[in-house]
Amino acid sequence: MLRIDAHQHFWQYDPVRDSWIDDTMTAIRKDFMPEDLQPLLQQHQLNGCVVVQSDQSEDENTFQLANAAANDFIKGVVGWVDLCSGSVKERLQYYSRFEKMKGFRHILQGEAAEFMLQDSFKHGISLLQQYGFTYDILVYAHQLRHAAQLVAAFPDQPFVIDHIAKPAIKDGEITNWEKGIRTIAKHENVYCKISGMVTEADWKNWNEQSFKPYMDIIVEAFGAERIMYGSDWPVCLLATDYATNFDIVRQYFSTFSAAEQALFFGENAAKFYQLI
Repeated sequence: MLRIDAHQHFWQYDPVRDSWIDDTMTAIRKDFMPEDLQPLLQQHQLNGCVVVQSDQSEDENTFQLANAAANDFIKGVVGWVDLCSGSVKERLQYYSRFEKMKGFRHILQGEAAEFMLQDSFKHGISLLQQYGFTYDILVYAHQLRHAAQLVAAFPDQPFVIDHIAKPAIKDGEITNWEKGIRTIAKHENVYCKISGMVTEADWKNWNEQSFKPYMDIIVEAFGAERIMYGSDWPVCLLATDYATNFDIVRQYFSTFSAAEQALFFGENAAKFYQLI
């Protein structure tokens, strides 16, 4: 049985490319490579991981596919292609040669909400399924309305929401986020990663109990068969270490059945990403 961290990142820090890592983020302003993560996975009885792009370039794909080729515990790569490009079909054909390339992501949280509904982007999305590729949806809570329109247009395309759509946990905002989550969860082709919560809370003063209402809603909306664990390492280090971050979900799911825990901690990710 696979136990999987379904969302993490590797990078060799570049101050220009990685300018999103600002002066408040010195904890992650350095290299993070497979040899740094593997011991953490082993400590938590995790067999492998899915590495997700953090730079929007095809150089990123080359880097992450090389990491995956050199490390068996990296079970899949979520890369980046320009889905709006006229040559997107050719690029998808190229990446279909790589067994560990599982899907793609665009950093939609940095775009206007309408970006994902433009014809060129939707055309790119329409091509993913024929190559067996998934799509990771990275949005803020206020973009869920548009994301729901996107997934409704492609009922057979597998989608997964990253970081529970980044509600403002620090401010206790839940009502509008919940409405958006429950709407998009009605689409059975959409999964959700319970990840990235600590960095949406107050980094220095978060409280473990503040995450429970959000997890309750996600589990109720998506059910046990469409949720998956992700650490968002090393970004999570802005707020806590891997072990403490993992313990939030471990304790929450400790009252669930063994079968439900197995789904959340690996089986759902293995199914969604078709992991080897």
